[in-house]
Amino acid sequence: MTNLALFDPTKLDTSTFDDETARQLTALIDWFEDRGKVRLLADDLGAVWTADFLDFIAKEKLFATFCTPAEYADGDPNKRWDASRNAVLSEILGFYGLSYWYAWQVTVLGLGPIWMSENESAKRRAARVLDEGGVMAFGLSERAHGADVYSTDLLLEPSPQDEIEFTASGEKYYIGNGNVAGMVSVFGRRTDIEGPDAYVFFVADSGHANYSLRDNVVHGQMFVSTFVLENYPVRSEDILHTGADAFSAALNTVNVGKFNLCTGSIGITEHAFHEAITHAHNRILYGNRVTEFPHVRASFVDAYARLIAMKLFSSRAKDYFRSASLEDRRYLLFNPMTKAKVTSEGETTVRVLHDVIAAKGYEKDAYFREAAQLIGTLPKLEGTVHVNVALMLKFMPAYMFAPTEYPEVGTRTDAVDDAFFFAQGPARGAGKVRFHDWAPTYEKYSHVPNVGRFHEQVLAFKQFLTDSAPDEGQQKDLDFLLNVGHLFSLVVYGHLILEGADSVSNEVLDQIFDFQIRDFSGYAVALHGKPSSTEAQQAWALGAIRKPVVDRSRFDAVWNEVLSYDGVYEMKA
Repeated sequence: MTNLALFDPTKLDTSTFDDETARQLTALIDWFEDRGKVRLLADDLGAVWTADFLDFIAKEKLFATFCTPAEYADGDPNKRWDASRNAVLSEILGFYGLSYWYAWQVTVLGLGPIWMSENESAKRRAARVLDEGGVMAFGLSERAHGADVYSTDLLLEPSPQDEIEFTASGEKYYIGNGNVAGMVSVFGRRTDIEGPDAYVFFVADSGHANYSLRDNVVHGQMFVSTFVLENYPVRSEDILHTGADAFSAALNTVNVGKFNLCTGSIGITEHAFHEAITHAHNRILYGNRVTEFPHVRASFVDAYARLIAMKLFSSRAKDYFRSASLEDRRYLLFNPMTKAKVTSEGETTVRVLHDVIAAKGYEKDAYFREAAQLIGTLPKLEGTVHVNVALMLKFMPAYMFAPTEYPEVGTRTDAVDDAFFFAQGPARGAGKVRFHDWAPTYEKYSHVPNVGRFHEQVLAFKQFLTDSAPDEGQQKDLDFLLNVGHLFSLVVYGHLILEGADSVSNEVLDQIFDFQIRDFSGYAVALHGKPSSTEAQQAWALGAIRKPVVDRSRFDAVWNEVLSYDGVYEMKA
């Protein structure tokens, strides 16, 4: 039996937590459960702003405890930035609703430039705002440019007043919490100088008279704002970063924030899974349980394997991020993997489940409706899948061909402050990042039939890069390169899944690599059909296709694990 269970709020494992962390997470679950499913879903359908949730957060000091680095804890031993417990918080919030998760996520992003700065005044202010129950916002994106920081139109004019450094004017778009944030980290550029030196990160207050809230750009519980600064006074104590440091703070903040998307996606998918299996197994069609149909069982087994794989990869990626340093920046690959690959797998998993429960997934009294509606947003936040796959490609040569020895990274659930998150250094040098060797891990588990077969595809991919690598023209063809990136992502995905394989049964592990093989074969076929693929690449693609090893007893064992979730959790009305 797999030791890595799907999240069940009634059985929260607090064994790795200190007392206060356990208390706060339990209180959070109790708050949601006491509200009940009817209220939870009605608020979603009615687009009710999450004010009562933020009141609860303020009362419990939850964001203050989880989002204040130890250095600014003012003597509170429970305050720290601990990615292990943050991951659990993120999963819980996703489990109950994306809107609640989002209020926390954009607070994390808003805090990034502050905690990364050398502005002690702003840091102390942020700690106070959190302690008073406030939330934050991240003012980066703009209507015309998205998150293209090179093209920001938020302009800072030098001010003649002694107490004011600049006056800032311009619009920011798609900014979560922009309606209530006590501190908004805003990215802009000076008008008096050119180039990278012109960038500035500063903090603004959403309650200031020169801060104008224009609109909520989405319909939902989340407030995703458009706001305008009109001659907003920026004092020296408001400035967080200037020049290249401001640019690095933007990217490094996204490194911190994008990791949370995987755990939010996992939480959403887990709740949807609980509903789907309980509904399907207890529904009778044509005299049979729905789950007696072979195609339904195949869908549930595939969904379950994908969901367990999401949890395995994300947990292992967290270990590398927590253990990172300026000498070990492997997280720069694993973080975009959690953002793009894991969230895409969540979208795939919910779609597979929706195909089974069909019309039930649209009903207003089902959490599944909300999950199906919103799960696709996560691959599209903090940079699209395409942007993150393109980023992964930068690491492919070193990962595939230049392994480096590193000290072993163990499982990280220790209650320590992850100070490196806010000391990542300049956002450059991706080509210099090195990785540990993936080959021994694949070889260790090659006795598992589908791991062994997928390993053949991994070796074939390495041969592709050696013998038929994208030529000069194809390296400018993003459509072709993204397909190569998806093939590469499967190699990395399998690697970290295997590093956590001891927490799942051999049957589940084998089933995970069943879909890995099928997905790799699908991308190989897609590469074969790309307009620019060469004859050699087409021949390689056809040769790399594999059929997973079929094992009925393995499938049945995994199906029995799926069935064990029937009726285990259902949110009370």
